[in-house]
Amino acid sequence: MNPRAAFVAAPLLVLSYGVIRIVDGLDGSRGPGLAWTAGHLAFLAALALFIVIFREMWRMLGRNRIATTSLVVGLVGIACAAAQFVIDIVVGFMAADHDAMSPLFDQVQAVPGVSLAVYAAGPLLFYVAQLALVVQLAARRQVKLWTPVLVMLDFAIPILEKDLIPLGAVCMLVSFWPLARRQAPAGARHVLVHA
Repeated sequence: MNPRAAFVAAPLLVLSYGVIRIVDGLDGSRGPGLAWTAGHLAFLAALALFIVIFREMWRMLGRNRIATTSLVVGLVGIACAAAQFVIDIVVGFMAADHDAMSPLFDQVQAVPGVSLAVYAAGPLLFYVAQLALVVQLAARRQVKLWTPVLVMLDFAIPILEKDLIPLGAVCMLVSFWPLARRQAPAGARHVLVHA
């Protein structure tokens, strides 16, 4: 996928997840069912696009040591977050109703290391790396100085209230928009015109 398109598509998929999550909870409980699965698949797709986004940021930073460390941390975080969402989808398919989901989640989290790697520290690495890469871009003036602030808001707002995930996704979209709109290098433009 075109990296510039990923900067728009990933926030929109997170926005979709947030909206679907709210709709799923309108009956008083979330999951299992179509909305549960669709929302989680949307976020998984966003995570896949973040591989493209992180790689593009790493490239923009000249593939230096700090950027490479941030990229690796981010990829580990993406893998951990993706594992959490895959588990959620599987539990959703296995459970007959919402009440049946809790014992299944308890079984998964009882496996040594899973709770820390998949639910606590692991996914946090995704957000830490995203912020680190954006801060490095801001330090090099490749993005505006307010971009890291919006990225921080993107993951701080949902911590306060998960129903605000769509608002966080809008912050992410605004912060990534300049990256999506940046001019392609002349050689790349030439290839695109004659492809």
